[in-house]
Amino acid sequence: MKLKGKVWKFKDNIDTDVIIPARYLNTSDPGELALHCMEDYDSEFIKKMERGDIFVAGNNFGCGSSREHAPIALKEAGVSCIIAKSFGRIFFRNAINIGLPIFESSEIFNETNQGDELEVNTDSGNITNVTRGKVYKINPLPEFIQNIISLGGLKEYVKKEVKRRKLNV
Repeated sequence: MKLKGKVWKFKDNIDTDVIIPARYLNTSDPGELALHCMEDYDSEFIKKMERGDIFVAGNNFGCGSSREHAPIALKEAGVSCIIAKSFGRIFFRNAINIGLPIFESSEIFNETNQGDELEVNTDSGNITNVTRGKVYKINPLPEFIQNIISLGGLKEYVKKEVKRRKLNV
């Protein structure tokens, strides 16, 4: 899968309460969650963001509570991919479960600025900073995780696997 978008750059320790404030957790509607994505970080964020934009963050992105609402809000808001120095463990798994591509790279964080344009090839692990003309090679996600993401999340992946196994019985 190939993604292209403008960079939104964030510091270390962006927690799930910043991504989607707890006061909005009375809904599980992805569209409603997206309206409040990153609102406590920047009250105008959702108006400024464009579908396909890419987050680049420091250490421990998505730390905090284990709520699945955070990656759902980001994906529904239009974030196509997140690249961070590191992720909160539960956020990492929740992002994959809902089909949101995520990668770890300190180098990209250190050499990318807000507003740069990135091209991400999720299959090969090649990430190009179009603005700076630099290509980065990171470890691609394992094939089964790429399959989960390409199908839109774990639920669709499991449905496909169950159907495949029934046909092979």
